[in-house]
Amino acid sequence: MSETPTATAPATGAPAGGAAAAAPSRAELDGRTGYDPAFLAPGPLVPVPLPVDGTEVVVLPYTHFSVVLRPDRRLAAATVVAVDGAALREVERGDSWFLDPRARPDEQAGPELYARNDFDRGHLVRRRDPVWGAPEVARRANADTFSYANAAPQAAGFNRSEELWLGLEDHVLAHAREHDARLVVVTGPVLADDDPQYRGVRVPRRFFKVAGYLLEDGPAGPALASAGFVLDQTPLVEEVLRSEAAARRAPELGGFRTFQVPVADVADLTALDLGPLVAADRMPALVPAAAAPGDGVPLWRPVAAPADLLL
Repeated sequence: MSETPTATAPATGAPAGGAAAAAPSRAELDGRTGYDPAFLAPGPLVPVPLPVDGTEVVVLPYTHFSVVLRPDRRLAAATVVAVDGAALREVERGDSWFLDPRARPDEQAGPELYARNDFDRGHLVRRRDPVWGAPEVARRANADTFSYANAAPQAAGFNRSEELWLGLEDHVLAHAREHDARLVVVTGPVLADDDPQYRGVRVPRRFFKVAGYLLEDGPAGPALASAGFVLDQTPLVEEVLRSEAAARRAPELGGFRTFQVPVADVADLTALDLGPLVAADRMPALVPAAAAPGDGVPLWRPVAAPADLLL
């Protein structure tokens, strides 16, 4: 992990159709405390997910969340957010995207990546997740999610699907609310060496999400539980990259697949330290033994509806 650089990014706004907005100053952002690893207390600490293979990253704290930026890919390796379901607020969305002045402009994928194509600036930390607490804090958290460090290129059909990818956290939160209204959500792209190159950025074909929450039925009190998911947007990425003509056509919504997967598989795919979330995975205990391969590792389970989730 590297120290945060001191270079200042230029002011940046929405690339297509949005009004330009000045980036927050470094002084403003330096006051952000970021994600709190003790958020699920009295449960265990859930640390910021960092690479286990020595890959250089920069941790950027915001309001209620942190981004683990990987400068060599110009994208986040991971994000982690604390979600207080009992204190969520509705605030005006806004759309003022900005480059984070705590990292160099060439270490972040900015508006040029998303202009005139069918890639959305997909929020990694979902906009509404950190929007809780006092009104001023909630508004600041909302604005913070529009950092380009918190974005990744997502095919339009994928990013706009409320039923599956964006809806997963709602379903997990609803399940967790029966016991405790707090969630920790780790989200990011699966950064593979063979991801296709586009406008100077290798576009990820898969994304992951791991949600951690407390159950009150542990032998010694509240117990940490977790669930992991992977979404494959490979067909949609290939369609967008095939030609600019294809990019102007919205891909079919059925062109991506969502899976519930062992959290250990997410850790292996991403080379991230997911801390106690791996051992807390609910999936191995809930998948019948007959459904697992010979080595006892549960199969990836396609998710087509909320009823398919194992929580």
